[in-house]
Amino acid sequence: MTVRHYQVEGRVQGVGFRWFVHREAAELGLRGWVRNTHAGHVEAVAAGPQEQMEELEAALRKGSRGSRVDRVRIHNLEESEAEGLKEFIIEGAF
Repeated sequence: MTVRHYQVEGRVQGVGFRWFVHREAAELGLRGWVRNTHAGHVEAVAAGPQEQMEELEAALRKGSRGSRVDRVRIHNLEESEAEGLKEFIIEGAF
């Protein structure tokens, strides 16, 4: 089980980026969440098998239609950080 925190910088708010991340992560069977930050970035925590996590990271770097990804910061987390994670959700969305 791999658990990582991502911070995606660029034009990633107001372009459907959270929904893009949600769809990609859910299709890969990952657990976690994605949300906007006050600084204008998008952050996410995801947990799952290494291969699926690598696929998510490739999608994050590519971005969604209309977005522009300048940088993806990746931080490895302890496996225990995944204990409370359920199906992948968008935090702060209605």
